[in-house]
Amino acid sequence: MNISPSLHQDLRAAVADLPSARLLPGLLRVGFLTIGLVAALTLAWSSDSWIEFGLWNVLAGFCYAFLLISTHDAVHHTLTGWIWFDEAFPRLVSWPMLWPHGIYAELHHLHHGWNGVNLRDPERLQWTQAEYQQASPLMRWYVRHHWIVDTGVMGGIGQIIKTWRHGFRFRGDRPRLGRQMALDGAGICIAQLLLMGLLFAHSGSFWQYLLGWLVLERVIALVVRSRDHLEHYGLWGDHGSFQLTQLYTCRNFNVPTLVNWLMGGLPYHSVHHAFPWIPFTQLPEAHRRIQAVLAQHQLPPLTIDTGYLVDTLRRSHQPPQLVCTKLAMVLEQ
Repeated sequence: MNISPSLHQDLRAAVADLPSARLLPGLLRVGFLTIGLVAALTLAWSSDSWIEFGLWNVLAGFCYAFLLISTHDAVHHTLTGWIWFDEAFPRLVSWPMLWPHGIYAELHHLHHGWNGVNLRDPERLQWTQAEYQQASPLMRWYVRHHWIVDTGVMGGIGQIIKTWRHGFRFRGDRPRLGRQMALDGAGICIAQLLLMGLLFAHSGSFWQYLLGWLVLERVIALVVRSRDHLEHYGLWGDHGSFQLTQLYTCRNFNVPTLVNWLMGGLPYHSVHHAFPWIPFTQLPEAHRRIQAVLAQHQLPPLTIDTGYLVDTLRRSHQPPQLVCTKLAMVLEQ
C-alpha cells in the first residue's frame, strides 16, 4: 500500500475539531435502557404465567445487552465524560450477570494496542493457519462452527470464563489486572448475595431466579457475542502503519440511526479503533471525514457491510477464515 507522508497528519486533522464526550447523551442513553430493563424485569416478576415471565425476560435481555454495550464507551471514558461515573456504573450493571468489567477493561486496552499487529491480542477470534493445523480434531470442528458454538452454546458463560482466563494470562502485560480481578471477584460475590437477600426477603423462588438469569444470559450473549464476532473477523492483519491497520481491520455497518444509538456508534468501528477518544455521538461524522481523506489519498474505502443480522446469518455458514501462515510468522517476529 502506497502511503503518503502527509496521510496520518491529514487523518488526525480531519477529526481534531470533534468535541469530546458530553454528559447528557451518555446519561440519556443509559437512562432509557435502564428504565426499559427495570420495567421489563418488574413485569416479568409480577406475571403469573411462565410464558409471560420468559417473554418479559427476553425483552429485558435485549435492554440489558445494549446497556452492557454502553459500558464499552465507559472503558474509554467517552460515555459521559465523568470519569467516576464511567468507572463505577459499568461495574454496578455488570456484576449481577457475573461479568468482570474491570478485567475486560484492562484486556480491551491490550486489544486496541495489538489488533492486527500482535497475535497475542486477547480479543482475536481469527485463528492462524498454523494454529488450525496443529489443533485437535475437536478444536478444528470448533473453528469451523465457532460462530454458532460461541453465540448459541457457550454464550455469556463461555465469555466470562474466557475473560477470567485471559486476566490471569496477561497479568504481566497489565499490572492492574491483579487488582481488577480482586475487585471484580468481590463485587460479583456481593452482588449475588444482595440479589439472593432481595429474593428471599420477598419469598421468591431460587429456581425462578435461575431461569430468569439464564434467559438474560442467552439473549445478552446472542447480541454481544454476535457483535464481537463481526467487528474484526476475516480482516485481521497488518496494513503498513498502526493507524491504517486499525482502520482496515475493522468492519463497519450501514444501519439505521436507532441501531447505531443502541450499539453506541460501534457500527463505525474503524474510526473508533483509530481514534478511541471520539465519543459515540461523533463517530458517524468522523467516519464520513476519514472516508473522504482516504479517497483524497487514493486509498481503498473502509469496509461497510449491510447490517448486523444479515451479516451474522451469512458469515455463520461460511468456512473459517484463517490468518495466513506467512503473515503470522511476520507478526510473531
